[in-house]
Amino acid sequence: MRAWCRITAVGVVAAVMMLALGSSPSMAQSRAHVYLLRGLLNIFSLGMDTLAAELNKRGVYATVHNHTEWQGLANQAAANYKAGKEGPIIIIGHSLGADAAMEMANYLGARGVPVALVVPFDGTQSLSAGKNVQRVLNLTQRDYAYMRRGAGFQGTLTNVDVRSDPNIDHLNIDKSPRLHGRVISEVLAVVGGHRMAAPDAPKPASVRAPAASGETDGAKASPSGEGSAKPEATPAAPAAPTAPATPAKSGDGAMNSTAPMRPVADSGTPIIALPETRGAPASSAAPATPPRKPIVAAPHPVTASQIAE
Repeated sequence: MRAWCRITAVGVVAAVMMLALGSSPSMAQSRAHVYLLRGLLNIFSLGMDTLAAELNKRGVYATVHNHTEWQGLANQAAANYKAGKEGPIIIIGHSLGADAAMEMANYLGARGVPVALVVPFDGTQSLSAGKNVQRVLNLTQRDYAYMRRGAGFQGTLTNVDVRSDPNIDHLNIDKSPRLHGRVISEVLAVVGGHRMAAPDAPKPASVRAPAASGETDGAKASPSGEGSAKPEATPAAPAAPTAPATPAKSGDGAMNSTAPMRPVADSGTPIIALPETRGAPASSAAPATPPRKPIVAAPHPVTASQIAE
């Protein structure tokens, strides 16, 4: 009887301990972590800081680092992931930080740690994604910096070439509001409920990429929220004909595109938008016919007899 009581007591104690551990912070749901890596000298990639601030506002834990720190960050991420504290893991970088983002993802793969999303902003070389990476969204304006599938890679890889946008170059691609909007949407889709506990912060909302200059969202509503009736048109003198407007640019550019950036085939080969073709010049008008000179009849010759008269 005493042995049975001891077994029962041990069982009760074990159940209580399991409940206590289950409710402890160490066993709670893991938190997503977005690592953002700057490029050279920490002064050319400040768009990473802006992007991190936007993510933190939405309850996504994001930290910014120099690209040279990637290996130490990877070791820390691997330990936190295996302890159940961190995940999913997302890595974003610009320039040399973009290269480091790919290297960090592959380094984590060698340690059995999955990476949910890698976003290189205009890296300096073409690198391959390992089998532990679920998605690569490569934003670049260099054809030699397309990312490739590595051995065993079964995720999705998208190379988005924005070189058709004259407003985008290597030094500002990481600061593009349009590209930031797309990246934030991708991150939120991956993170799901793995966000920071922020009771005083507003509820995270999905992001829409901000419209660039030249883009329109359709007619704006009146201040009352209702459309107002158009006044009756007053007859006016016909206006002089004007030249047809130049079509808006509709390429894969990050800032001035009027169409969303097209998804690229999963092969990783991007569709590069060509410059918009201008309309054919209007045909030159035929030269005006010069006015004809009036024909004057020649006077009749006067004879000597007519003079005598």
